[in-house]
Amino acid sequence: MDAAASLSAEWDDLLARRPAFRESLSLYGAVLGAWGRWSPEGSPVLRWRPEQCRECWERGVSLIVEAPPAFNRDALEPLFAPLLEELAALGEEEGEALSRFAAAWDEGRFAPFELLPGLQKEGGRALSEALGISPNLLNFVTYLGLRPPLETYFADARAAFSPGLWDAGACPFCAGAPSFGDFGEDGKHWLCCALCGGRWTLGRLRCPFCDNRDAKTLTRLAAEDREEGYLVEACDLCRGYLKGVDRRTRWNAASALIEDWGTPHLDLIAHRRGYRRATPSLIQLAPPAD
Repeated sequence: MDAAASLSAEWDDLLARRPAFRESLSLYGAVLGAWGRWSPEGSPVLRWRPEQCRECWERGVSLIVEAPPAFNRDALEPLFAPLLEELAALGEEEGEALSRFAAAWDEGRFAPFELLPGLQKEGGRALSEALGISPNLLNFVTYLGLRPPLETYFADARAAFSPGLWDAGACPFCAGAPSFGDFGEDGKHWLCCALCGGRWTLGRLRCPFCDNRDAKTLTRLAAEDREEGYLVEACDLCRGYLKGVDRRTRWNAASALIEDWGTPHLDLIAHRRGYRRATPSLIQLAPPAD
């Protein structure tokens, strides 16, 4: 079973466990369908030698910073076209913004790699303003549209990585912020990147967003009863948060991406407590009334 088919199977299983979310999260099903139809043939792959990758990580630099991918715009169309169509259904304002994005895309006014957070200037504000699209919506398009080609791009480099080579909150591959925390059965704290699928370890008493290491200002919200094993880790200094799962308790949890998509109620809890998410989610596009 390939990666997209495996994710689709996990998604179907999660919705069977959480049927109340089936309608509100239907967008993700459409996205997984597009991922499954996309072919990586001809998509660029980073061909660095293992020692080149390790040297870059030892300097504290994510691979994408020194080797940005040259994506072919036409090859990305099967991913972006259905995504824009689905997102346009969120509302009139979103539809108009996405029309401007599509026009700029067709006219070649920006290169695909300029969408990547790790390569953006001013936190992406300049591109967002130039395209007339909100940062949250632009990031959502980026994360869902570029995940498969980024997984392909870093496929060879994954084998060169080991946890001891990296000691930072951002992804060692694409420089994206982590979207989910994963406590393995061995107790290690893994951070997971929703943008490229990268994984790396970081000490649990450390904020991946501002590097705060003061336990007194690091908050952990643990779910109970039927939700036991799920948690929210938050920083009271920068107000960033990260959802996660402890697989020592929730041994049958799905992959990080699927668990992230399938737990919007945890985002809602964090949102209501004044914490902010570093990576895009539906909660940011259609925030609930407080």
